[in-house]
Amino acid sequence: MIFLRSALFAIFELVTVIPYAFGCILWAPLTLPWRYRLTMGWTALTIWGAKSICGVNWRVIGQDNLPDAPAVVLSKHQSAWETLFLPSHLPRELCFVYKRELHRVPFFGWGIALLDMIAIDRSNGRDAIEQVVKIGQEKLNQGRWPILFPEGTRIRPGKMGKFKLGGAILACRTGVPVIPIAHNAGDCWPRNAFFKKPGLITVSIGPPIPSAGLTPAELNAKVFAWIESEMQRLNPEYYAG
Repeated sequence: MIFLRSALFAIFELVTVIPYAFGCILWAPLTLPWRYRLTMGWTALTIWGAKSICGVNWRVIGQDNLPDAPAVVLSKHQSAWETLFLPSHLPRELCFVYKRELHRVPFFGWGIALLDMIAIDRSNGRDAIEQVVKIGQEKLNQGRWPILFPEGTRIRPGKMGKFKLGGAILACRTGVPVIPIAHNAGDCWPRNAFFKKPGLITVSIGPPIPSAGLTPAELNAKVFAWIESEMQRLNPEYYAG
């Protein structure tokens, strides 16, 4: 049954992403807020499809921790699910940091290229951080929230990857707080997995962590500690013994 439902969901994704990609081209002349809202309709539709077809349910706790102010979002990274859920369910426009080469990916790349996010040239090394800070400040000035996954790659449940400093540097250099987010999406939507397992994903939003007076390393450590502690609370079975 899991195989059948996962196969149906894969077909659902395919038949919805193609028309949405062409839709992105059609509404390209619209203002950015409209382009964002329309494009994120597909991510919301996909989250709905995963729930309806595969039984991947979800709940959010800590919603009242979200500030009505500039901030940088740093999230746990376990699967593709959170990359779809967060931009379509958080109250402000999110700006992902990603390599510019993604714009060349058919369909998906077309949509993201029109959303004016933080596309960088990762081959520039140190210059890439400066790109993130410069463009990130512009997005914050527009009322948008930059979002980064400090682990850099998807980490399987029960593990924590080493946090990279990019998001903390951006927060410290721009003087805004960090919104830490923990979740256990990898239990239902494993990394690089075809199979989607029915279950309940919990997205936990922590209190904003101020960057004022902290070095990027100190801020990173605070964010890591909160997310790690929250992950142990969400899935104590992985940490027992």
